[in-house]
Amino acid sequence: STGKVLSETNADEKLHPASMTKVMTMLLIMEALESGKINLEEKVNISNNAASMGGSQVFLEAGSQLSVKELLKSIAIASANDAAVAMAEHIGGSTEGFIKMMNEKAKELGCKNTNFVNVHGLDDDNHLTTARDMSIMARELLKHEKILNYTSIYEEFLNKPDGTRTWMVNTNKLIKYYNGLDGLKTGFTKKAGYCLTATAKRNGMRLISVVMNEATTEDRSNDTIKLMNHGFANYKIKVVMPKDQDLGSIEIKNGKKETVGIKLTEDATNLESISDNKKYGFNINVDKIKAPIKVGDIIGKLEITIDGSVKKEIPITVKEDVKKANIWDLYKRNLNKILIGA
Repeated sequence: STGKVLSETNADEKLHPASMTKVMTMLLIMEALESGKINLEEKVNISNNAASMGGSQVFLEAGSQLSVKELLKSIAIASANDAAVAMAEHIGGSTEGFIKMMNEKAKELGCKNTNFVNVHGLDDDNHLTTARDMSIMARELLKHEKILNYTSIYEEFLNKPDGTRTWMVNTNKLIKYYNGLDGLKTGFTKKAGYCLTATAKRNGMRLISVVMNEATTEDRSNDTIKLMNHGFANYKIKVVMPKDQDLGSIEIKNGKKETVGIKLTEDATNLESISDNKKYGFNINVDKIKAPIKVGDIIGKLEITIDGSVKKEIPITVKEDVKKANIWDLYKRNLNKILIGA
């Protein structure tokens, strides 16, 4: 939730990501779903190109159709290259179009050492990223929390249009064995070695770890566990102000109500070491507002300070929708004021 790096080694070394590439593939799929460009139930045509992909796959048949939901599951669980290509063609118009979208998104996120040349992660000398860039992409993907509904599945059958089924087992075995771990993506090729971008959540704190170029699957798992254990043993997320805390009310111009209560859009939290007991201060800065206004509209911010220095800002919104007053509302309000004044 904070983006703070807790531990790193060679985080900016350019390496082959293998199927961790699909973190970006899944991110663009989730963005397309959220924007309404696609929906989970719509059918996707499986091209000859998609069906011919090597490496990890769910053996899709050219000319068949599967839903976006089934293809997304295939990518998240089985790391299916054929499903990744099918979705890339469906969203980007072609794999080339989708790869362009991948690189543009990486640049937008500030991934300075990433270059994609395919959508699945099969080895290519120019297909490179870093542990830091992978963590940035993973953090962006986790803003779409529904992806965890797929990455946390350990095993499931994929039902195909011809009546056959393919058994999918998650390539990320730690989701079954490590408490709180529910994603995200493994990878392996000869050039990449064994890789894993993982995420786990305990006691309200979510961590992301990335390991690359490991010699064995055991090394990949053990180093991921070490990183996660380090984070959970030494850090905590402290809720310094819950989002439902009463922040008072403010005047609203031309509204059906003269005042409206205000609140945070989210819990105000901060990452601390386990031994910390920081003293926090708060400054509320709210704009002058006028109706109409609705819950979710940002009207100001809460500044969280430590030792007088601003460390974080949380948006403030209103507790309820307020419609614009009509002439009769304003007349009654002024009349009441005259009567009270008399």
